[in-house]
Amino acid sequence: MKDNAILRRATDPEGSRLHFQPFPNATMSTRTLQIDDALYDYLLNVSLREHPLLTELRAVTAKHVYSQMQISPEQGQFMALLVRLCGVRRAVEIGTFTGYSALSVALALPEDGKLIACDISEEFTAIGRPFWQRAGVAGKIDLRIGPAMATLDKLLSAGSAGEVDFIFIDADKGAYDEYYERCLQLIRQGGLIAFDNTLWGGKVAHAAADDDTRAIQALNRKLHGDERIDLSLVPIGDGLTLARKR
Repeated sequence: MKDNAILRRATDPEGSRLHFQPFPNATMSTRTLQIDDALYDYLLNVSLREHPLLTELRAVTAKHVYSQMQISPEQGQFMALLVRLCGVRRAVEIGTFTGYSALSVALALPEDGKLIACDISEEFTAIGRPFWQRAGVAGKIDLRIGPAMATLDKLLSAGSAGEVDFIFIDADKGAYDEYYERCLQLIRQGGLIAFDNTLWGGKVAHAAADDDTRAIQALNRKLHGDERIDLSLVPIGDGLTLARKR
């Protein structure tokens, strides 16, 4: 294949064989596209089906001093799709911030579904809690304020190993590996762990100048060689790594 000439199958005049014809002016790519503002807007316009309360919460969060911690709307929608595809009933979130990702997941959970949301900030999570109430999913979200490591250890001590269907990790990057090892115990076989920020603004592709970048680089290397999981790093948002427990 040369000069982006994409081949298509066609029936010959006698209808007995298939041959190939090049598509003229083909613009397909064999690698993930770089997305500029125009293409990003197009992506949202033709694919985003955002619940009105998610839109409202995202607008409120955009005014926050730490608004960059918010996941993108297309990532929230993608995670909700994963929750539905995997038949998730029990989920855990490590790092809730203003509650957008928690609301995305909770809206996708069945009526008897439950999300344990872990965060250390009453102030930040208080922004999202009214939206959970208004969306009618507050009863699905069990917010645990305190160090997430302690919450995970408590869940393991309570016998929850192998009972969780989906876990989203989006908290302090230096602790990702410790979260991962605990979450791998909590998640059931065939369950899914999702790590946010694994492309880290592109810094992971270069020599690390800070501890957070080094931690994510180390995690990415570890996951790549970990035979306990199936793996895909999806270039959505700031990079979303999916690890399915074998």
